[in-house]
Amino acid sequence: MTRGVHRPLEDREFDFITGMAQGTPVLAYFTGTWPKAVEASRAMDAVVAEVAGEYGARLTAVRTDITRCPATVRRYGVAGAPTVVLLRSGEAVATHAGPLTASGLRDLLEEAGF
Repeated sequence: MTRGVHRPLEDREFDFITGMAQGTPVLAYFTGTWPKAVEASRAMDAVVAEVAGEYGARLTAVRTDITRCPATVRRYGVAGAPTVVLLRSGEAVATHAGPLTASGLRDLLEEAGF
């Protein structure tokens, strides 16, 4: 498990983790286990771990497998992996489909006011 990154196994667990964030912004990134998504999803693991480590307690990071949390995927309109959704109080404030570098993820967080 990537340190500091939650990994819910089902939709209810995702809701519990994000609900416990209590005002802390949530960086939810959605991954996949099919061949074309695996490499990009693994690369995002390192990127998210780096950036989440920099933000510390100011950010809750959640790695979500698309196949395990279908209701969450529908709720946020996730169409592929990897996808990053930034949440504030459970509402999506920014979304990015496709892989990101650490610099790109920092820029996305800053643009969203995180």
